Amino acid sequence: MIHEPVVLTVTQLNTYVKSQFEGDQNLANVFVTGEISNFTDQYRSGHLYFSLKDARCAVRAVMFARSAARLRFRPGDGMKVIARGRVSVYEVTGQYQLYVEDLQPDGLGALSLAFEQLKARLEKEGLFDAARKKPVPRFPERIGVITSPTGAAVHDILTILARRYPVARVVFCPVQVQGELAAPQIVGALERMNRLGCADTIIVGRGGGSLEDLWPFNEESVARAVAASEIPVISAVGHETDYTICDFAADLRAPTPSAAAELAVPDRMELLAAIRSQSLRMQSAANAKIEAAKSAFLPLTNSRAMKNPMEAVEIRRIQADTLAAGLGTAMRRKTDGAGQRLAALSGRLDALSPLSVLARGYAAVFSPSGKAVPSVREVEKDEKIRVRMRDGSLSCTVDSVKAGAADESKDDV
Repeated sequence: MIHEPVVLTVTQLNTYVKSQFEGDQNLANVFVTGEISNFTDQYRSGHLYFSLKDARCAVRAVMFARSAARLRFRPGDGMKVIARGRVSVYEVTGQYQLYVEDLQPDGLGALSLAFEQLKARLEKEGLFDAARKKPVPRFPERIGVITSPTGAAVHDILTILARRYPVARVVFCPVQVQGELAAPQIVGALERMNRLGCADTIIVGRGGGSLEDLWPFNEESVARAVAASEIPVISAVGHETDYTICDFAADLRAPTPSAAAELAVPDRMELLAAIRSQSLRMQSAANAKIEAAKSAFLPLTNSRAMKNPMEAVEIRRIQADTLAAGLGTAMRRKTDGAGQRLAALSGRLDALSPLSVLARGYAAVFSPSGKAVPSVREVEKDEKIRVRMRDGSLSCTVDSVKAGAADESKDDV
């Protein structure tokens, strides 16, 4: 019997091929190793598209957002990986491809790779620069502690703080330190302490554990919250050999929680020893000053002035008496000389006085207006005049005017 050929549409063909792929249990869960190429990250949808290739062949692959969100590292071109997923056909193009559900680096663990990738990215961004680090206060009044309430770390921190510097108050904020809720709680505790300003220094950390246990302290959100803290942060995660992204972002890294407590506060015993040492030095310096002052004062105590202080007073008193006597003599000398000069001037003045002349029988002639008449030429016949004498004055009328000896040849007026 001859069968008529069946004519299929492209959709029917691709659907049939897809059903064959999906019906094959060998293709339902496969592990494929290869190198990533043509990597595309659809940021809007969250899907990842790439190819896996080896030396000869390549296969298209897609990882949907729900699976990509679980990745601890960021895939990229040239990275060797092991992909787990199923093989099926994309009906629209008829192309078979690998639908990836999990992806692991080939040869290096996913967490280790994620750690190195995030560390390199944040370091390039400058988040770990020394210039961003804030100094830890030397004498803090309040210590913030962010860690698990049940772990050994909090016990070690509280014990050391109480022993070394009991005057500091501890502000404790309990959080989970592993698991999916740990990172958001640590970020929230850091933001709350900064918002309330309730600490001078913050210790954040936990005890040792596996890389998976410590992973919350490698989350980018925790690193950025630590770097953004206005309060200095001391990171104390794990043991001495453990390093986390939080350690690089913090202002100070401590190898253990116990070491963080020692770095956060001074040792009161060391402070007391320093105070005692300074006290002894100050006392020694004060004694030296006193002895130096005594040495400088001793010669003064042996001086004549200190032994007989009134001697200097007596000397000054004698000097004052001598000066007073000299001053009196000088004043008398000046007074006598002035008296003699005054007597001489008085005698001369008395000799020149008109009154003295009048006393010897002379008279002075004045006009009726009181003006002195020095010459006969200034009076006329019958003119009224006043004659001043020693003991009084006369009112007279001029009967005639006769000139003196120089004018005797002239007639009478």
